[in-house]
Amino acid sequence: MIRAIHMKKSFLAFIILSAAKVLTSSSQAQTTIYRDPAITQLVEQVSADSLKAHVEKLVSFGTRQTLSGTQGKRGIVPAREWILSKFQEFGRQSGGRLTATIDTWTLQPDGRRVDKVVDMGNVMATLKGTDPSDDRIFLVSGHMDSRVSNVMNSTDDAPGANDDGSGTAAVIELARVMSKQSFPATIIFVTVAGEEQGLLGADHLAQRAVDEKWNLEALLNNDIMGSNNSHDTKLIDNTIVRVFSEGLPGFETDKSAASLRQYGLENDGKARTLARYVKEVGERYVDHLEVRMVYRNDRYLRGGDHTPFVNRGFGAVRITEMNENFQHQHQDLRVENGVDYGDKIEYMDFEYLRKNTAMNLANLANLAKSPTQPQNVTMDVRSLTNTTKLYWQAPKTGKVKGYYILMRETHWPFWQKKFFTDKLGAEMPYSKDNYFFAVQAVSEDGNEGLPVLPKPGMR
Repeated sequence: MIRAIHMKKSFLAFIILSAAKVLTSSSQAQTTIYRDPAITQLVEQVSADSLKAHVEKLVSFGTRQTLSGTQGKRGIVPAREWILSKFQEFGRQSGGRLTATIDTWTLQPDGRRVDKVVDMGNVMATLKGTDPSDDRIFLVSGHMDSRVSNVMNSTDDAPGANDDGSGTAAVIELARVMSKQSFPATIIFVTVAGEEQGLLGADHLAQRAVDEKWNLEALLNNDIMGSNNSHDTKLIDNTIVRVFSEGLPGFETDKSAASLRQYGLENDGKARTLARYVKEVGERYVDHLEVRMVYRNDRYLRGGDHTPFVNRGFGAVRITEMNENFQHQHQDLRVENGVDYGDKIEYMDFEYLRKNTAMNLANLANLAKSPTQPQNVTMDVRSLTNTTKLYWQAPKTGKVKGYYILMRETHWPFWQKKFFTDKLGAEMPYSKDNYFFAVQAVSEDGNEGLPVLPKPGMR
């Protein structure tokens, strides 16, 4: 039996329909999309007060500029040691599931934004998955470094409360809450260095993922996510957060261009597929928050720490507040013409940061609890029909309750309907000419994995 779920824009309501071959038009019941009680409980533990305390501590280091080193109790080195101590504290409370370290390396001057030899370090906490057969990794990041107007200024106060104290605090809070639970797959919480100097820490970590052959399925990069207003347009809103995602994959595009064009998948790369997932799951668990998909890898002519991962073929997105305030970003601390410039904590909205952090948690937990992806997902193309036959094989790991077949019109930005089945195939009364389809595995607790788009099959 296949159940059809109609997905509205808010992803908060669905209709369960009776099925014949696939479905009939008779509606039997209407209810709210199912929330996993375990994830709901974790979401409720994310604390605005805790996030504020994390940001206050980060600001107290004076500057976290990448080249600032140790200036007594100031500088990026004391800051990263404090972050490590927080991760270690959570690790002691996790029953050994969470371990923490600083991934260090030496960076030579580059003649641009690094003018001396620098000891770099990304602070990482790994919540090891409980299923030894599940090697998936889900990574969440923020950058710990800060800056003022001159990116080379390593001595002046650079509070970096929102950029990116907000993302760093979110990662710390996620580790605090999620380390209390176990998940089949592995989650890595990381605060990277050197973002303002050229995405240096993220580039190092992305290359490490390649070299060590991580099965990294998703990266959620959080950068500037805790302020609710813009200075020039005067917009104030803490109910929308942006998720940026690459459309046409830049990784080995020359090798895949022909199939992308033939199958019309320019809008369905790993990043864009992940962004759709982030929207659906985030809005399911966090009230009064819209996840707004932006069809760009990042803001116009700007970059972030997800990009080194995207450039290496990983699914990665950037999560950022809806309305940036540039008076409180990349600014020397000063008052000029009556305007208070600087990235200070008093200009943040910690309820907004709580919601954005909770949105990250819901996605990480749902992903880490899900089965691995269904295998060999294919679409029957042996003959011309106005129906669509899909086939797949069971995931390699995970306890599977069934599968969702996702469907959307070709012009639609996110999935519109999802159909549940416990079979390994289905015939849909919709034309492959007019719709995109995907299949995702569902755990016994109702947690969906990342969707897989079908390849043409001649079975």
